[in-house]
Amino acid sequence: MEDILFQCRNKVHCFECTNRENSLFTDISDEHKVRINDAKVHCEYKKGEMIFKEGNLPTGLICLNRGKVKIIKEGIGGREQIIRLARPIELIGYRALFAGERYNSSAVALEDSTVCHIDKEVVLDVISQDPMLGLRIVKRLAIELGEAKTRIVNLTQKHIRGRLAEALLILYNRFGTNPEDGTLDISLGRNDLADLSNMTASNASRTLSQFIDEKIIETQGKKIRILNLERLKWLSNYG
Repeated sequence: MEDILFQCRNKVHCFECTNRENSLFTDISDEHKVRINDAKVHCEYKKGEMIFKEGNLPTGLICLNRGKVKIIKEGIGGREQIIRLARPIELIGYRALFAGERYNSSAVALEDSTVCHIDKEVVLDVISQDPMLGLRIVKRLAIELGEAKTRIVNLTQKHIRGRLAEALLILYNRFGTNPEDGTLDISLGRNDLADLSNMTASNASRTLSQFIDEKIIETQGKKIRILNLERLKWLSNYG
């Protein structure tokens, strides 16, 4: 638990969680909710802090309660690849937990975030008594596996413009836009965009500039506003 529990001071009751209706645990019995709550700690992370680290053993189930998190894999030469972006109220790092393996990736907060860490033994015991909860988790894993397979093909077969367009669409579809200014409701630096698109930072910067010149997007610092969604979709498919 060295990555997690040293920062866990506050505790929010599961019955008071504002995201509980969207949680995989929403339909479990009140008795099991009490058990989950009693076995849970509420952990806070600042932007850039690591939630769990590749190579460490998972000690519980981690649910993102607030904020945004990137799941990264370190490749050749220490270069990072963003393999997934998580939003509330998703589970992170749970494949390793159920596989009985060490984490094969790391999780880093993209903004100030909170997670709930639920003790492993309690989670496994509750699942053994509630098969429908286990089925919901398996379904979530299957969906993520399908998404990962599609991403692998796209990252290896698409050209640079298509990969960056796809990355921007992922941000748009997963996080939406800020109602105040219409920008994507997530701020990623160009290095993170490059890591999400499987390209160098210089290629990401150059391609973003092309998209700006073509009036497909506009930027305000790290904020991005999509101006031509249909063109971006076309580039993702054919660019």
